[in-house]
Amino acid sequence: MNSLLIVVGTQSGNAAMVAETVKTTLGRVGVNVELLPEDCADPVAVAKHRWLLVCCSSHGEGDVPDNLVLLMNALTGSEIDLSGVAYGVISLGDRTYSDTFCGGGRRVDSILSGLGARRIGDALEIDASTQPFPDESALVWLPGWIAQVRSDAC
Repeated sequence: MNSLLIVVGTQSGNAAMVAETVKTTLGRVGVNVELLPEDCADPVAVAKHRWLLVCCSSHGEGDVPDNLVLLMNALTGSEIDLSGVAYGVISLGDRTYSDTFCGGGRRVDSILSGLGARRIGDALEIDASTQPFPDESALVWLPGWIAQVRSDAC
């Protein structure tokens, strides 16, 4: 993996903070990281990348944040083939809302896999009610995910 696209779904800024921390960390190990623009609603922008990482919080009843709704709707309404895309998921939520915990990240995961993309490793689910700094959890998870990606790429 020498290039990666990060898709960010954020309502309060926590998922964006995680994405920036991950971007910086990956840059230090030589990975070129691009953040998908928040207003992007073009499924082709996702399909043209081999590696993808989703950093997504949950909003409302376990929905994706407002800034990600257009892209998720566009993907859901498309027949684009994402079988060439491998991805990871970092999902943020509040476990006190047990029915909808990390629902935004789970929804993105479901949409991507439904279009043929392949998730690498387990999704990281961060409980914001117990973890005040979600980027710290992401930094613990990231090396294992990178190792799985590199193993998969061989």
